[in-house]
Amino acid sequence: MPRTDTKTNYVCSECDTRFPRWEGRCSRCGAWNALNEFSEPRNKAAASGSGAMIGDGREQLHPYSMIEPIELSQVQVDTSKRLSTGIKEFDRVLGGGAVVGSVLLLSGEPGVGKSTLLLQAAASVAARDGTVLYISGEESADQVRMRAGRLGISGDRILLLNTDDVDAIMARIDILKPGLVLVDSIQTVIAPDIPGSAGSVSQVRECARRLTVRAKSSGIPLILAGHVTKDGSIAGPRVLEHTVDVVLQLSGDGSGSLRTLHGIKNRYGHTNEVGVFEMGSKGLTEVTDPSKSLLTDHSLRPDPAPGSAIAAVIEGTRPLIVEVQALTAPVGGQTARRVATGIDLARLNQVVAVLARRVGLPLASQDVIVSVTGGMRLTEPAADLPVALAIASSLLDVAVNPGLAAAGEIGLSGELRPVPQADRRRSEAERLGFHGCLLPLISEGHSKSISGNGASGTEARIGLATLAEAVRAALPRDRDGVHYAGSRVTVEPGV
Repeated sequence: MPRTDTKTNYVCSECDTRFPRWEGRCSRCGAWNALNEFSEPRNKAAASGSGAMIGDGREQLHPYSMIEPIELSQVQVDTSKRLSTGIKEFDRVLGGGAVVGSVLLLSGEPGVGKSTLLLQAAASVAARDGTVLYISGEESADQVRMRAGRLGISGDRILLLNTDDVDAIMARIDILKPGLVLVDSIQTVIAPDIPGSAGSVSQVRECARRLTVRAKSSGIPLILAGHVTKDGSIAGPRVLEHTVDVVLQLSGDGSGSLRTLHGIKNRYGHTNEVGVFEMGSKGLTEVTDPSKSLLTDHSLRPDPAPGSAIAAVIEGTRPLIVEVQALTAPVGGQTARRVATGIDLARLNQVVAVLARRVGLPLASQDVIVSVTGGMRLTEPAADLPVALAIASSLLDVAVNPGLAAAGEIGLSGELRPVPQADRRRSEAERLGFHGCLLPLISEGHSKSISGNGASGTEARIGLATLAEAVRAALPRDRDGVHYAGSRVTVEPGV
């Protein structure tokens, strides 16, 4: 049988591992039915960065060896060259706008509003700074035009390109030289000379690399929309996040209208910066007072409910007041469950362990569910204390004293560690009507303990040393001074 000039291999769409034959499960990453067939030349020469040997045995220099290095001190940097998106909350997360030649990755779940935000940014930039090239690999031209009509966007100076070929995209960038390029989405773009289907690891990696090189060489900002996986991580290879300059994540709670834009990585500004939007019939509108919007449901309740605590956090450069809710219930099975929405699950497990060991709350036999309202995701360790107070409040069926906010990192020995910008947290809480803010002792921004009389005679203290002290300060006590009166469980009065 004659031998062909090509050979067939299989590549995993999740981790890019190659196999000589098809297998149902990738032996490297464990993904099922992820191997795709591709063909490549048998005598494919390996790329080499070294020089070649010439006739007399001397090594011939590689052409790239003629590139001269530049002394770092002689490199001219102009950080003022930023392109404003015309959306203040978007620019805030970017650090003042998109730096020329930078590459941004905007990720989010399907339907959260990525395409809407991109189209609104395109319209704003086109109205001020020239043409915008919008590459749509998921929607047809008719669909994009209909969406623009719903948003009240005329589409003037927005050039729509329906293609998934990365070479065609780069050619149009060279010809048109637009002020901004948007790709929706990077998982639909393919390089014809690279094996694998659209969205595979090899395709996403190579297409992102080529577009990044073109954006930096031309000085044109590039925004890539990206999908997320079931666990919320960005689909595709991890190298994609390392390749781009900025990684943004647009998220929401699904049932509500609030959307939050988080800066996960930013080479030109603050990380963990957050912008808040509200989704409506005319698209995404900016929320100028996010703390007030996030607490709307909380302020409408006539009476405080057990399992709710107010967190005073700093996201990027912005102080935010958000509600943390917790629910505890007796274990229905053999193992207690821990469910976290809006906070890290490992952090929740740590807080539960400290509450059980250092405060004496019987949580081993309880399922614990914690959620941050409004679709917010809290990454700051200072969210530990409000999470702990919400759990204790739910377990003991006693509402946290009204008018109290809290912030503090919890150590494994039950101590409260200082948090930065204490004054800004307290000021934001007071602006929204909270009479006190529970903070760790000697946190940055204040130098002494402050005591005062809060609602219902509650002592609103600042300067707490331990988690047990914080629980005593936050939960009401009866006339005999015993905490947790009327609770469903019995806890030592000395807590």
